[in-house]
Amino acid sequence: MAYSSLSDANLWNLVIDDDYRAFTVLFQRHWVRLYKTALNYIKDEQVCEELIHDLFLNLWNRKRYLNINNFSAYLKVSLRYHVYAQLKKQKTSPIQLQEDLCDTVYELNAAYEKLCYRDMEDELHKQMKTLPLRCQEIFKLSRTEQLSNTEIAIKLGISKRTVENQITVALKYIRGHIKDIAMLMVILLHW
Repeated sequence: MAYSSLSDANLWNLVIDDDYRAFTVLFQRHWVRLYKTALNYIKDEQVCEELIHDLFLNLWNRKRYLNINNFSAYLKVSLRYHVYAQLKKQKTSPIQLQEDLCDTVYELNAAYEKLCYRDMEDELHKQMKTLPLRCQEIFKLSRTEQLSNTEIAIKLGISKRTVENQITVALKYIRGHIKDIAMLMVILLHW
């Protein structure tokens, strides 16, 4: 198998199955870029090397618990936290940080939030598919097409009360399942 021709996503799936060669390819593919980025903020080459090694060691150790959809974006966010931790350890004042670090942090936050939003949206769609078909249809008309309960009842030829009950069932079910996902996202965001 030619590992170097595989995408990051395919390599990551192999890493989850304990494929160290795939992990090595990911490391070789990304470490130089991460190292150079870290070196922009931490002016010590040895510290930057250790930081990148720690980042990848952390990935390997936590591979079964991580749900990574965009490997490159995940690395950027992870690097940001490692750089912050190192700067905090060095007791660097936030005022001393370069202006472009703030821009980078803003961009990474936006990208990470977008990824989290997409994950939550995917999970919502996945949970909706487990609902009965009629309940799915009513919920989509209510939330996606923004139809009122009366409009839905007329469109489907059912009572308004049935529409209300189906929406209530859908919301309770989704809230119950999304709550677990939301809690996980909060934990990951603060990790």
